[in-house]
Amino acid sequence: MWKMASEGGGKESNEIKTQFSTREGVYKLLPNSEYSRPNRVSFNSQGSNPVKVSFVNVNDQSGNGERICFNVGRELYFYIYKGVRKAADLSKPVDKRMYKGTLPTCHDSNVLTATAESVSLLVGFSTGQVQLIDPIKKETSKLFNEDRLIEKSLVTCLKWVPGSEQLFLVSHSSGCLYLYNVEHTCGTTPPHYQLLKQGESYAVHTNKSKSARNPLLRWTVGEGAVNEFAFSPDGKFLACAGQDGFLRVFCFDTAELQGSMKSYFGGLLCVCWSPDGRYIVTGGEDDLVTVWSFSDSRVIARGRGHKSWVSVVAFDHCITSVQDCEEFCASDEDFQDQVQFNGSRERANSAQSRLSNRNSTDGRGVSVTYRFGSVGQDTQLCLWDLTEDILFPLSRTRTLTNAMSGETGTISNGNNSMNSPLPRSNSLPHSSGSSPSGKPANSIVESVNKFATLALHEMRKEPTQEKEHKRNHSISYIGNKSSDKLNQIIGARAAKTQAAKTLGTSWCPRMEEIPLLEPLVCKKISQERLTVLIFLEDCLVTACQEGFVCTWARPGKAGLLLSQNPANSPGGTVV
Repeated sequence: MWKMASEGGGKESNEIKTQFSTREGVYKLLPNSEYSRPNRVSFNSQGSNPVKVSFVNVNDQSGNGERICFNVGRELYFYIYKGVRKAADLSKPVDKRMYKGTLPTCHDSNVLTATAESVSLLVGFSTGQVQLIDPIKKETSKLFNEDRLIEKSLVTCLKWVPGSEQLFLVSHSSGCLYLYNVEHTCGTTPPHYQLLKQGESYAVHTNKSKSARNPLLRWTVGEGAVNEFAFSPDGKFLACAGQDGFLRVFCFDTAELQGSMKSYFGGLLCVCWSPDGRYIVTGGEDDLVTVWSFSDSRVIARGRGHKSWVSVVAFDHCITSVQDCEEFCASDEDFQDQVQFNGSRERANSAQSRLSNRNSTDGRGVSVTYRFGSVGQDTQLCLWDLTEDILFPLSRTRTLTNAMSGETGTISNGNNSMNSPLPRSNSLPHSSGSSPSGKPANSIVESVNKFATLALHEMRKEPTQEKEHKRNHSISYIGNKSSDKLNQIIGARAAKTQAAKTLGTSWCPRMEEIPLLEPLVCKKISQERLTVLIFLEDCLVTACQEGFVCTWARPGKAGLLLSQNPANSPGGTVV
């Protein structure tokens, strides 16, 4: 059984690790593949926005097509990313920009249009603007919301709409999201909106302008900031993590709410989809990672390993176990041993294809393991495995019963016997109308055009099958909303009352009602809070608030870089 290092109370818990072991092998930090500001001096992060990292592949025929972008304070850097192959050369950034009067907060490149000669990079700022630049040509194409007539609050997240070369979505700390078209202007006057769709704790408005202008749509979601959003792998659904503690999942083209979930307490800070789009993982101010089933619209597990807020969650597309089986696959011990590292992208894609064909409510046919990771303000990296016995406890137990009747031995997983499934009362009911299946959605371009031309009464469909629930205010959000002490006290009491109402419901099951995951790995890897976790084919990438972007080679991928020892590399202790 894995135990947290802090339980021993020894010195080891404060040591920074430079490698860690998993069942597929040893991950090793590559000091020569560290990216930062050229002077390698740590950044004074007090009061600054989180360091963010984004990647884009420009399909360079030389085989070195990965490009990395990261922000540190007022600075934005764009480098050729050499990963595990060669040492980073910080003296030759492709592009470097320093901003005055505002700070870059997030960025995203368009994967459809990226080439070795041009990249369309969006950059969001603390004052609400969005800039479109080409770091390779060193050009600035456009500045959206330049006069802050659309929105004045900080940009929390932005992404190109999947499959589109023109559309992008931006979220703000105000709780609004805006859909832009790069070909349209923003106008010289504040936009006027008309209601397009309204539902439980959200509303969507369209721009009333007769001429084409930005924004095309405005979403108002929940209470407080939308801290992060993520598109599903097929681009049809949008998951929003809110400061009010709610995860809300929408059909992007129709603006229909598909399902929702509430954090155990506090705001949700991050969200990601599984490679097959069946599961969503969130992290936030409750120090937990929460796994939500999209197809069943219910929380299926929580993970406890962090000692502070969880800032990033991400699935590892390259590590998965997919095995065909008619009844059930050997023992759980053998099942765990079958988890292998898929270094080939073709094998990973094949696994994703097989995952997408799996019946989410049947424990037979395919055996699945998902790997995801998380980093937090406790400076720790955690890796987690989401296995068959967590995903399908009832189906797997039925299969086990059938196998046992055929004189097959008992399956056990550590100290938990698979003969004892969760009570049916803990299997939360499906939300009506929340199934992702149905008619295929129109393309987003067609959908926006349809929204813009339909009359208001044709689009306003009020929900009738589900009761409207009150929005749950995050304690931390209310605390920041007003400096008045009386309002803080009243708000905190209201938040506790609302939290008590949602606790134990399908939005937020109690801790004892669902499985509790323990991390495979939980290691301190930085002196400062961690803000980035990205899984690549040969490595995983982390970053801390001091501005250091670190590369961790996957097992067997370290190459010759470990034999080099740069004088300025950060010190650390090997596990």
